[in-house]
Amino acid sequence: MKTSRQGKSNASGKKKHQLRNRTINPWRRELNDIVRGICGGFLFGIPLLYTMEVWWIGSSATPAMMLLALTLTFIVVFLLNRSEGFRHRTNAFRHYEAITETIEAMAIGLFCSAFILLILQELSSVIALKEALGKIIFESVPFSLGVALANQLLSSEGKNSPGSRIKQKKIKVNATLSDLSGTLIGATVIGFNIAPTDEILFLAAATSEPWLLSIVATSLLISYGIVFQAGFTAEEQRKQHRGIFQTPFSETIICYLVSLIAAAAMLWFFQKLTWNDPWTVWLEYTLLLGLPTTIGGAAGRLAI
Repeated sequence: MKTSRQGKSNASGKKKHQLRNRTINPWRRELNDIVRGICGGFLFGIPLLYTMEVWWIGSSATPAMMLLALTLTFIVVFLLNRSEGFRHRTNAFRHYEAITETIEAMAIGLFCSAFILLILQELSSVIALKEALGKIIFESVPFSLGVALANQLLSSEGKNSPGSRIKQKKIKVNATLSDLSGTLIGATVIGFNIAPTDEILFLAAATSEPWLLSIVATSLLISYGIVFQAGFTAEEQRKQHRGIFQTPFSETIICYLVSLIAAAAMLWFFQKLTWNDPWTVWLEYTLLLGLPTTIGGAAGRLAI
């Protein structure tokens, strides 16, 4: 009986979600789908973006290799989009629509990789066009896959179960600790793959203060988008949480600080930073690693 009632409840929730998708402004729905795709791309693509070998391969790639990379990406993303994709669909999905969604997914992937490479100063006016295109195309591959996998990475289905309602009734301190621990775990999982490498040192040599500020702003925007805008989980329920720091703005800021602490700790653990280094070096390295750890932290909050 209990299972039957739960099944009816889930079916009813899904029906309401589909009805809401039909009545929402088409432009708003399109924007939400694009944001979901961008966030999925960052969740999947950011670790590989901090890999010098990919930059070098892209820099030396021939036009034929670039075309091959785009073709293979199109095929894989098309196959993924036939089953899922980054949109919340409200009607039957036809195969030819997978082609347009694949083109959109690849365009989002190319845009995301170009944007991050720009703020990391791996793209600039002194870099040749062929070299820049190679970097963007090769780095866009995991981003495009992440866009196509957006709904499968952290889907919102099944989040409105009775267990979720019970979870909402946790006391404030427990709810806050839950989010902070999820942030710390997610930040550590992502940052642990990057902190031991020399990429942070390499990026720091080419980064100036204005670009560091843009990295901070990007980190905060992506974190907010993943948790509160992309539709991966029941956002309205998260916005109603009553933890100590659980308004969308304060939660984003506090969890960003936790991600920065995790980044600094990992850099120190792997001896990329020492107590003798100036505080400016600590700040620079931490903010650079803070971008991927913040994205990992946002994913960790959704996973708990």
